[in-house]
Amino acid sequence: MSGAIPGFAESLLRWHERDGRHDLPWQHPRSAYRVWLSEIMLQQTQVQTVIPYFLRFERELPNLPALAAAELDHVLALWSGLGYYARARHLHAAAQLCLARHNGELPDDFAALADLPGIGRSTAGAILAQAHGRRFAILDGNVKRTLCRFHGITGWPGSPAVEKQLWELAEQHLPQTQLADYTQAIMDFGATLCTRSDPACVLCPLQDDCVALREGRVAQLPESKPGKPLPERRTLMLLLRDESGRVLLTRRPPAGVWSGLWSLPEPEDHDAAREFIARHARVDFEASIALAPIDHAFSHFRLRISPLLWTNATALARIGDNDDTRWQALAALDEVGLPAPVRKLLESLK
Repeated sequence: MSGAIPGFAESLLRWHERDGRHDLPWQHPRSAYRVWLSEIMLQQTQVQTVIPYFLRFERELPNLPALAAAELDHVLALWSGLGYYARARHLHAAAQLCLARHNGELPDDFAALADLPGIGRSTAGAILAQAHGRRFAILDGNVKRTLCRFHGITGWPGSPAVEKQLWELAEQHLPQTQLADYTQAIMDFGATLCTRSDPACVLCPLQDDCVALREGRVAQLPESKPGKPLPERRTLMLLLRDESGRVLLTRRPPAGVWSGLWSLPEPEDHDAAREFIARHARVDFEASIALAPIDHAFSHFRLRISPLLWTNATALARIGDNDDTRWQALAALDEVGLPAPVRKLLESLK
């Protein structure tokens, strides 16, 4: 591994000044709360997807005390559709910890910040660099890809040994000033030029010193994680609509996939489905309509959802007393946090 090459940060800063993104909503102003919210949303999610969620979330919960005081259901509803819902739960938990331990503010101490739920080393560095101009490195996916190509680093970037190399390089490349701009620059660079596929090497301000370009290995770096094909799981979802057009929702368990979100009931089999429906609604079980299966990919498995639809079910009055089961109007889906494929299915019924 070669040492850091002089001019790396300077080249990125010049490129950023000319071609970087300067109109992102969390840049004006770059308060710690706004940067934190954006960084959490941007984990594994593209900028253009995040922008409308960020604007809505900040409008509803404009500061850390407001976030801490909000009901988790409200936070999850604002997050609904962004995926990776543990991010929203961690955001809410971290806000409450800041209220209890840090006078309602994000700490500007690196160790205290990195210790909060959902933050960690890279996100803490991004917050301190962008909100406070502090000299801390970041190492998100865009930065890993850039450094692997520029330095010709082999091996999967998620392995401890390779990640240690990349952290050292990320810190060596830090400029002495303009830390907020540099942090935005290196993220933008990986997102818009040094992309995963079809990188724009001809426009790259670092092309003269890029090992991967010089050796013809741009397409091979960074190396992929060794792995197996994703396994497939199957689930049955019950879609019950009453005479008013409402749908029956149940809350997901507090742990596991989509934890804490509202979703459609998922019995283990048709016998369990019959028992569940008998407890919650009056409807002809045999009158179900089998809807087209829905495929949804997670990072570690693929899910095939088989929905069964009943119309004109009669809601049993006692359901209203159950905190984990509710009839929800289709016009009020925004009031609850729903998994993306379930929301899409329900939206199609309107």
